[in-house]
Amino acid sequence: MPIEEPLPFWLANVPRDQWPTECPDFLKVCSEKDRSIIGTPDEQYAVLTWEEVRELVGSDRVDKFHRKPSELRRYRQFTYRLVEEYGSITDFIVNKRLQWTQLEPRGGPFEYAEDIKILYNDWPYGIDPDIVHLVVWTKFGLEDDPETGRSTPESQQEIGEYVQRTFASKVQEFVWFKNWRSLKSVDAVEHFHVMLYKPDGEFLQHITNGDVPMTEQLASSG
Repeated sequence: MPIEEPLPFWLANVPRDQWPTECPDFLKVCSEKDRSIIGTPDEQYAVLTWEEVRELVGSDRVDKFHRKPSELRRYRQFTYRLVEEYGSITDFIVNKRLQWTQLEPRGGPFEYAEDIKILYNDWPYGIDPDIVHLVVWTKFGLEDDPETGRSTPESQQEIGEYVQRTFASKVQEFVWFKNWRSLKSVDAVEHFHVMLYKPDGEFLQHITNGDVPMTEQLASSG
């Protein structure tokens, strides 16, 4: 009995009648890690529960966060087009998503609201739908340890106090983390992540100023 050849990673999760004849350009330069994820059928991917999210953040294993295979494919396609249109992902974030005309902060860390913007994560990880993933973007820097690339104790305290002030009175369960420098997809603009478990919709509308993540914008536009 002939052995069936494994499906190329770039055909996974694509309807057979939409299979490209060769690997798309946006997937040609792909790490082995991304190839492995994209090549996994969605039905074999298990989303992270809230308990698992808390454990990963608490143990500083944020490198274990991954997107659902089909979402990672869409993300790669989207960012490929972004670079063609805007020149870089950073330019898109600053000009389109943040709409900041300049990046010079008015003051020190968390001193002025105008130096901070909270938006949805455009391409969230494979997590329980009850978990909302936000990104807090800042014009000011937050110090990292030059050797480890992780936040210093001082910047961890600054972020923790801000997150507590901003979310604790409105959301019962939440976590925050700042990606190690080596994991950042956008390094030129400072940011950290906040995940909320079953937050109130009105609070989300207020805190994000009515933001809609790009993955939903693209889905609604067809």
